[in-house]
Amino acid sequence: MGGINEISAKKAAEFYAGFVKGNIFESDSKTAEMCKLVENAYRDINIAFANELSILCDRVGVNVWELISLANRHPRVNILNPGCGVGGHCIAVDPWFLVSQFPEEVRIIKAAREVNDFKPSWVVEKIESMAGDFKEKQGRSAVLGCLGLSYKPDTDDTRESAALKITRQLIDRGHLVLANEPNINSDYVAGIKNHPLSRVLQESDLIIVNVLHSAYRGVVNKAADNVICFAG
Repeated sequence: MGGINEISAKKAAEFYAGFVKGNIFESDSKTAEMCKLVENAYRDINIAFANELSILCDRVGVNVWELISLANRHPRVNILNPGCGVGGHCIAVDPWFLVSQFPEEVRIIKAAREVNDFKPSWVVEKIESMAGDFKEKQGRSAVLGCLGLSYKPDTDDTRESAALKITRQLIDRGHLVLANEPNINSDYVAGIKNHPLSRVLQESDLIIVNVLHSAYRGVVNKAADNVICFAG
């Protein structure tokens, strides 16, 4: 709890203690603000490492999921699962405040942001490559089923959603896309038609899992040949 002086910090802490069950720590306002930014930057950096690993593993022909599982057996290693990018109103945004103000001092934070911002474009290129292979073999364009439009599992929040960006890019590039977001009860999500999951699974040639919602578990077979899972 940051205050402009000790008295204000104490008063604020006393107020929050009336409804907050957790511990409340008093500090100055600059440290408190910095704490929030650093928490999100730390998470962004760890996600970027996992996302960069997924790109590297794809290049050298290594199963990234197996690699991470084995590496995490080391007691001091805890690599996160890669995803299709980073979204939300905190992790994808807060690090830029530090980068914009202190570009020379926070180079790792900037690099992490660049990696995570690049990941959706990389995913689109991978999907288009697979769609190209399908067309070459089948003689027609693939119907792409994009599962998940929110920025993380089991939420209806689409702010800064990497999955949403990927789906929109595929549509803008002329692909036939059937999208589904089970957590939003609406025919359209940010201008993208929200199709029933049953239709997406039945009519799609390639099924792309960008967000692994609970609604997809037990329904989508990630091991199937036509399923591409980018969700951690």
